[in-house]
Amino acid sequence: MSDAKKAYRLLKRALASRTAVQRVRRRLADREPHPSGRYQIAVYFADGAVNMYQMRQWYRPLAELAKRWPVVVLARSATGADRLLDEDGPPVAFVPTVRDLEQFVASQDIRIVLYVNQNTRNFQMFRYGRRWHVFINHGESDKMYMTTNQYKAYDYAFVAGQAARDRLARTLWDWDIERRTLEIGRPQADHYSGTLPYTPDDRTVVLYAPTWEGDRPSAHYGSIASHGEALVGALLASSAHRVVYRPHPRSGVVDDAYGAAHRRIVAAITAANAADPAAQHVYDNGPDLGWQLAAADVAIVDISAMVYDRLAVGKPLMITRPVDDRASIDTNGYLSDCEWLEADAASDIIAEVERVRADEGAVARLRMWVQHYFGDTTPGVATAKFHGAIEELMRRWDRWQAHEIGAVRPDEDDDDEEADEEEL
Repeated sequence: MSDAKKAYRLLKRALASRTAVQRVRRRLADREPHPSGRYQIAVYFADGAVNMYQMRQWYRPLAELAKRWPVVVLARSATGADRLLDEDGPPVAFVPTVRDLEQFVASQDIRIVLYVNQNTRNFQMFRYGRRWHVFINHGESDKMYMTTNQYKAYDYAFVAGQAARDRLARTLWDWDIERRTLEIGRPQADHYSGTLPYTPDDRTVVLYAPTWEGDRPSAHYGSIASHGEALVGALLASSAHRVVYRPHPRSGVVDDAYGAAHRRIVAAITAANAADPAAQHVYDNGPDLGWQLAAADVAIVDISAMVYDRLAVGKPLMITRPVDDRASIDTNGYLSDCEWLEADAASDIIAEVERVRADEGAVARLRMWVQHYFGDTTPGVATAKFHGAIEELMRRWDRWQAHEIGAVRPDEDDDDEEADEEEL
């Protein structure tokens, strides 16, 4: 029975992927082809629709960047490409096979390739030399993901600030932090998107943004099952508070019980709004990220990039402490000085919220950590740093190009490269 269920899921996924491939090809056939030699910057994205949150936060910074250096997304997955075409992002090149990728790269003047995650298929793009491969990530955090040895695979990494450099220096052996990292702050914060889905009033707005359950004990940061139901239930019972619930889109993909707890929270929010329409509690699963961070009076988040997304706003936040003691917690940075929310205190969340709002000392410490992680958060400064980092890499590209004039260029189209199949 187990094998039969797995076979059914695989077949269903294969049919969906094949349908997506055909749909993407039809959609692109109706558009103007990409002009040869147009793009100098590419964003490599090998993931499907489930991880679109990693790309969305970069749409607006990339749109600003493209005003000077044209940008294209190299989409390897059909479901990811399909979603990218639906949304207001950069131009998309669908390159599901290595041959497709080779042909597109050969037709363009790509000098910088940006990566928002650590997908194993990134390795297929690394084979192209004479261009910079740059890890820009999809957020800033103290998760172990932020210190993986995979950083060494890239020519450079764009990091938010000094905290990221310190974190990498503590973890990576024999890696030139000063030369291979460039600080850019958080340019996404210059482009917070979305409009409030409620009418502001006297209610205290509490953002609860938990992460998913994780796929291994060291990454068991998710709090939906341990904290979430109790804290959301208490807030929904209060006439003085409004809940904005924004769970990670992967919540429940590994643990059915975790997904069930998430669904019960959504049902509770629906019931509370039906009982009191003026409450205007929000279940937020939309693509826009920004209004939630800026509007909430207090944010409650798990150990994830959301900690640092909120930190950049400089307003009160609490971090849920993982109940699994095997979860890896980096206490060298902000997590050594944050406001923890224990699981047994979740039902008393109203008192906890009021406590952190009234703590002036906590607010002062928050400002210090904002500076450490992001530097100057004055609007526009991070965008200028991002553009400056790209400009510096373009200058370095020019220097290498001038140095190699007349040199024999090896053929990058290696006939021995195994051409991967389209997503099935």
